[in-house]
Amino acid sequence: MHAVREPVDVRLSIVMPAYNEAATIRRAVQHVLEAQYPCDVELIVVDDGSVDGTAELLHDVQDPRLHVHQHPHNMGKGAAVLTGISVATGTHLLPFDADMEYSAHDVKRLLEPVIDGRSEVVYGTRLFGYNTVYRSFRYKLGNQAMTFAANLLYDAAISDLHTCLKLVPLKMLRQMRLVELGFGLDTEITANVLRFGARPFEVPVSYHARSHDEGKKINWRDAVRCLQVLGRVRVAPDPRPAAPAVARKLAASTPRVPRVRQSRTGGGVVPSMRIPRSVIPAQDPVVVDLAEHADRVVHLEDQQRANLLAEAAE
Repeated sequence: MHAVREPVDVRLSIVMPAYNEAATIRRAVQHVLEAQYPCDVELIVVDDGSVDGTAELLHDVQDPRLHVHQHPHNMGKGAAVLTGISVATGTHLLPFDADMEYSAHDVKRLLEPVIDGRSEVVYGTRLFGYNTVYRSFRYKLGNQAMTFAANLLYDAAISDLHTCLKLVPLKMLRQMRLVELGFGLDTEITANVLRFGARPFEVPVSYHARSHDEGKKINWRDAVRCLQVLGRVRVAPDPRPAAPAVARKLAASTPRVPRVRQSRTGGGVVPSMRIPRSVIPAQDPVVVDLAEHADRVVHLEDQQRANLLAEAAE
């Protein structure tokens, strides 16, 4: 007989990074808000320095579940997701692109294994030839190659490394040493999930790829970066941060300077935070609190990465 599992109380934070997505952002937000979910949901849109009025198109969307945050300029998709992680209030987090390649109607099925207590991590897997449209065989082949590399390095058996739909406990994400500011964060999250010993429960999802002419931004350089990230996390001594007490102490000692740009959240305004260059030391990993909560941390592992984040924040 199988053990009876207790249902899990879930609140979902959907993070939608957006950069120059004026053509699809309103449809994407409305699509997510109109879908049915078996739990409470918040939608966090992070406008990553768009210059086409992406965020402005959401000013008249009146829904208490919608929270819009803006970067002062483009910092990278990974940085946008990290902002979402830092401000999310749910128990689980799910990235969801603003380009309409995925369907929010699939999210309900991703949540079922978590609510039933069967799995903590769930991936929406794109199956070739099953409710999918791929614009390029090269992209499909590239994803298969990267997925094979991840399985080989981490003794895993996942089917789709680069699916956007990765449902992960927020607590687990905040325990990871996440430093990638671009597309590499997608790989870094999975590498850390596998390093932690977790194995995603996979649920088939629909997928309709767009072309570069339609706004797709990923390229072959991201594949190279993917391999570098997989290798770096695999050989890292420990992907998890220091003890919470140490993290809180470090975060409490970090000066904070409010950003001029502000973020709208459910009808209110919440100032975003930036990291002044002066607080980043020349050596040693540093824990930086992005949302004035000691348990919401981002780890910077070297001076080059620290400088990059500081420059992007100024």
